[in-house]
Amino acid sequence: MSSAPSALHLPARRTCAFSRCRTYRYRLEIHWSDGPCINWLMLNPSTADEVANDPTVERCERRSRAWGYGRMIVTNLFGLRATDPAWLRKVEDPVGPRNNHHIIKAALEADQVMVAWGNHGRIGGRSAKVCRLLERKNLDLHTLRVSKTGEPAHPLYLSYDLTAIEYLRNPPAE
Repeated sequence: MSSAPSALHLPARRTCAFSRCRTYRYRLEIHWSDGPCINWLMLNPSTADEVANDPTVERCERRSRAWGYGRMIVTNLFGLRATDPAWLRKVEDPVGPRNNHHIIKAALEADQVMVAWGNHGRIGGRSAKVCRLLERKNLDLHTLRVSKTGEPAHPLYLSYDLTAIEYLRNPPAE
């Protein structure tokens, strides 16, 4: 029996890319081993940073470690740091000036892109815009579950028993 710690307990290096004012978090990276990389593309950053996880990032990290990944990169449709998605409708620029750059860069670095923004991703047509950006790069997208509205489910309250399925965006008929 090996005395090496399992991937579930390995210490991690954490880095973030923020706007200068820290209003926007564009990227959070957590690296615990030399395994493959998963990119979680979610709605918007909450409180997770280079020091600590928030509940959603904690669940994503647990899943990623259990699935055998060695690194995860969290990006978001909206770069605005907010604990309430209602703020995404109240500010002039909830996306942030560097967000698309970081979304594409992280998706290209990853071995798997897991989309998980929930129904609020439809705000301002943002989820459709980001899907088009990623489609231009010929990236396969995955999710844990698709909502009734066709958006990829947010991972916070989803069972750990779920596994990745291919996400095929079916935009609503206009």
